[in-house]
Amino acid sequence: MKITVLMDNNTLIDKYFLAEPAVSYLIEESGVKILFDLGYSDAFIQNGQKMGEDLLDINYIVISHGHNDHTRGLQPLLEHLLDQPEQGFLSPKIIAHPTVFEHKEYEGESIGADIDMAAVKTACQLNLQKNPFWITPSLVFLGEIERNNDFENKSPLGKHGDDRADDYLMDDSALVYKSKDGLVIITGCSHSGICNIIEYGKKICGEERIVDIIGGFHLLQPDERQDQGTRDYFQRAKIAQMHPCHCTSLQYKIILSHYSNIGEIGVSKVLEYN
Repeated sequence: MKITVLMDNNTLIDKYFLAEPAVSYLIEESGVKILFDLGYSDAFIQNGQKMGEDLLDINYIVISHGHNDHTRGLQPLLEHLLDQPEQGFLSPKIIAHPTVFEHKEYEGESIGADIDMAAVKTACQLNLQKNPFWITPSLVFLGEIERNNDFENKSPLGKHGDDRADDYLMDDSALVYKSKDGLVIITGCSHSGICNIIEYGKKICGEERIVDIIGGFHLLQPDERQDQGTRDYFQRAKIAQMHPCHCTSLQYKIILSHYSNIGEIGVSKVLEYN
């Protein structure tokens, strides 16, 4: 499997690409091309073109969750696809949770996808489901993540007595690749909890070994309980390598570096796994 970072908060030095606080990865596995998340604008398309990827041959679009920094680029991608009548394009399947396109807002402002669904259905096929979906024999979309630990498990009713109810996003999901050495977990923002995602990925794949974790860990300013629970988890997990980015603070990358080798990541980074 090959992962090319089309969009991240940062670009790698001496690489002249665009960055924005968003996520988009091009994944190639067993002859299948998957676009994982779509950034905040058309910048990921521009970056892809500079890398020699026109994105007209993608087979799947996987949306990790319905926030605008992961979905707003869908509209320019649709326009990009539909503007190719002579060259043509594949009709990619969109894989996501059933509630991914539902309205989302924060303090009265829309933070959701806000997509023209008529255009979506013109250019793409929809495969929205809660259950795990195997894209290839080695790559699975996890669907709705089980939330079993008490330090990440968010409540829509705020029953824990804190403000984490605002982060209760059931459409948050991830991809997992089964390599010969263990699992590679690919996340968008990990609203469902990075530790919950890891455990559910292990369950679905029947594998305990973790090779790498790439993506947003949603560890910016965790409360005391989430902070301690996360530290304890990664201390036990003994994961050799991770590539946290996007919604992971520098402070928390430093914390995670006590438990794992933290790799650099940014636009144009390429990661490959057997």
